Amino acid sequence: QVQLVESGGGLVQAGGSLRLSCAVSGRTFSSYAMGWFRQAPGKEREFVAGIARSGGSTYYADSVKGRFTISRDNAKNTVYLQMNSLKPEDTAVYYCAATSRGSYNTQPSRYNYWGQGTQVTVSS
Repeated sequence: QVQLVESGGGLVQAGGSLRLSCAVSGRTFSSYAMGWFRQAPGKEREFVAGIARSGGSTYYADSVKGRFTISRDNAKNTVYLQMNSLKPEDTAVYYCAATSRGSYNTQPSRYNYWGQGTQVTVSS
């Protein structure tokens, strides 16, 4: 079993920054590609960013390219999401997820394990 715990969410003004962390326990962290998703009220869960098992490849939703950066530290079993130039439309619950199905997966159904989510609120 794999457990994921997100942290780092909060309230920030537009233009500000936040760094989310996701600590992973259980099976070998480096066996999983990781992703960040978000879900706003009344909307479907959407892909934000992903990173390959080694950390050598990253991929992003068009809406966050150039503003968000995903990274991972396999020694610390942690994946991060640095969010800069935040906008009110970034407000959502952010989830990290792990997949054993390889990289470049952007559909939630392709991910095996999920965290409980952390709220990010961006005020205008």
